[in-house]
Amino acid sequence: MKRNATAVWNGTGKEGNGHLTTQSTVLKQTQYSFSSRFEDGIGTNPEELVAAAHAGCFSMKLSFVLGAAGFTPDEISTRCDITLHEGALTESHLTVSAKIPGINKEQFDAAVTEAAATCPISKSIKANITHEAVLA
Repeated sequence: MKRNATAVWNGTGKEGNGHLTTQSTVLKQTQYSFSSRFEDGIGTNPEELVAAAHAGCFSMKLSFVLGAAGFTPDEISTRCDITLHEGALTESHLTVSAKIPGINKEQFDAAVTEAAATCPISKSIKANITHEAVLA
């Protein structure tokens, strides 16, 4: 499987601007800029997109791990906080809350630990990956 996205940038790093388009067109000429990346400007930024990718990838992997253990989640909700420090992604913190009939906390925590370590985005980024989990 291959997926793609395109970034177009115009101008200097600080004064310029760009847009991102994904193969699916979920992002279609979505703006990004110095302001949206390092300040509170309108638009997206690479770190936000990595956070979304990690949250989504982890949630799906957790669902697979739970399924293999005989559990079907009603809902998995994951927030990912990405830290950019001195030009590198240094931490990805996953906060997950889930409703899973019949599971106990120990089983849930084991599934979360496995999913956090083995989802493709976790295995791709060179950041410290931490997590906290709440069984609702």
